[in-house]
Amino acid sequence: MSPRVVQYHFTDKQHLLVSALTMLHRDNEQRARQRITSLPDAHDPRVLLRATLEELLPLDEHRRNGLAVMAAYYARSLTDPALAAVFLHEGSPLEDLIASLILAAGPRPSVDPAREADLLVSGITGLGIDLLHNRRTHADVRRTLDYHLNRILPDQP
Repeated sequence: MSPRVVQYHFTDKQHLLVSALTMLHRDNEQRARQRITSLPDAHDPRVLLRATLEELLPLDEHRRNGLAVMAAYYARSLTDPALAAVFLHEGSPLEDLIASLILAAGPRPSVDPAREADLLVSGITGLGIDLLHNRRTHADVRRTLDYHLNRILPDQP
């Protein structure tokens, strides 16, 4: 692609960066939806909860590259308000989705789904970064995820 074509579509570097980040978000969400809906037990809230959280992990090359790019964008967003706006949109849709899946899966009585959703999303994000750094293995991260899900959800009948 020639620089002229890029300049025609994007008014400046900032517009290009924000557009690329927005496209990355959309692409990640679309791929995640496709993978999750193709699961044989996608109707089971527990399966859906686990799969949704696993989508945030770099479990294949595409997600690994996507998370690395997101981390670079996130670092830049700390000093760039336009990029920060892409990360810090209104509400917390991912946490809300996770909380609703926890509720659908039937949490233990003492569990606050919203607080658990905050913890799970933050925790899985950190575990994903650990995977990028090869600090943990996929198996370690899956065991940690299972531990937390088993802590908040009763045993399956």
